[in-house]
Amino acid sequence: MTTQGHPNSGNSVDSLLEQEQEQGRGQNQEQTTLEHDSIESEHREADHLLLDRDSDQEPAISVVMPTLDEEDGVGECIDRAKTAIEELGVTAEIILSDSSTDRTPEIGREMGAIVVEPDEPGYGYAYRYAFERARGEHIVIGDADTTYDFEAIPELLERMETTDADMVMGSRLEGEIKPGAMPPLHQYVGNPLLTKFLNTFYGAGVSDAHSGFRIIRQESLVELDLETTGMEFASEMIMEAGAQDMTIEEVPITYHEREGEATLESFKDGWRHVRFMLVNAPGYLFSVPGIVLGMLGLVVMGLAFTGTSIGSATLGIHSMIAGSLMVIVGYQVASLGVFASVASNPIQKPEDKITTWLGSMSLERGAMIGLALLVAGGIYTGILISQWVANGFGSVAFTMGSLVAFTAIVVGLQTVFSSFFLGAIEK
Repeated sequence: MTTQGHPNSGNSVDSLLEQEQEQGRGQNQEQTTLEHDSIESEHREADHLLLDRDSDQEPAISVVMPTLDEEDGVGECIDRAKTAIEELGVTAEIILSDSSTDRTPEIGREMGAIVVEPDEPGYGYAYRYAFERARGEHIVIGDADTTYDFEAIPELLERMETTDADMVMGSRLEGEIKPGAMPPLHQYVGNPLLTKFLNTFYGAGVSDAHSGFRIIRQESLVELDLETTGMEFASEMIMEAGAQDMTIEEVPITYHEREGEATLESFKDGWRHVRFMLVNAPGYLFSVPGIVLGMLGLVVMGLAFTGTSIGSATLGIHSMIAGSLMVIVGYQVASLGVFASVASNPIQKPEDKITTWLGSMSLERGAMIGLALLVAGGIYTGILISQWVANGFGSVAFTMGSLVAFTAIVVGLQTVFSSFFLGAIEK
């Protein structure tokens, strides 16, 4: 009985196990189907809110991503942007401004993004090319390398609406930077230093000037009239906004490690930012250093000429020569600030009274002031020449007064010719 019943009992157990396995597989398949349906439902909702290029409906938001061989990260970025769009429940468009040679554009199109191809190279140009085709009331920008979390778009938009700001930036330095996401040189030196420069020169008042995750109103973007084509585009946007007294707000964000190879060249691109900031702020590049140097030279010349002692030291003829050189060089550098303001139309024009006064001076008035200095120095020089002739062309003592006269002649000549130069470039 037992030996005969054992096989039957084993068959019964095996049958039960098979039934349980089949039930388990059925439950797994049902769960997988439900998850798949949920994902498909989610994507259908996102795709319903996404508009294509030919849609007659205007999107509330345009998400713009410049892409250059970003096939490793673009899909995740688009997916996160869709999640944000669903949370907001507004119509939107996702635009890839693409110059890739890999599958980036194909991935973008498959996920519902609009792909445009700039006809010129450059990070800034890619953005500008897309901006001309973006139709949203609000423009969101960010890199497609997974460093920025596009799911944070609602936070930026909320800050914009509550503060009525023109632009809201995601601050990495005030938020969290994941390990390996940013080189220590950038995190602790480069970005804070460039931000300090930009805040000082342009009054932007931001904590992370080079964060690429931003949202800006369409009308504010038009007013900025951006022109750069390279990596300095990120600086230009903040510089223009600061110079035009636009309201910039920030939201702390998390900065993630990128997918794919980095295209940023630290020192080359960093220098491009610094150069662009300095060239567009001639007051800080030329006017302030020139005025400070010239004033210091006048003080040194005055102390040496009057014989005033500084402690136990008395300035002599050599200090007088040094002071004269500082006056001449300082005047020349400050003049460059005036020329740059008039000729180049910089983003931030000099605001100091001296440069403003010189820039508004007419050719005739400037030439007259230069001639007055030239004549004053020439009269004293004429006296020295007459003494030299009277002494039979012998040696003439080099005096403090003669150095003052020579300095006046040089500055007078600079003023006359500078006035004519300004008249020429103002035409």
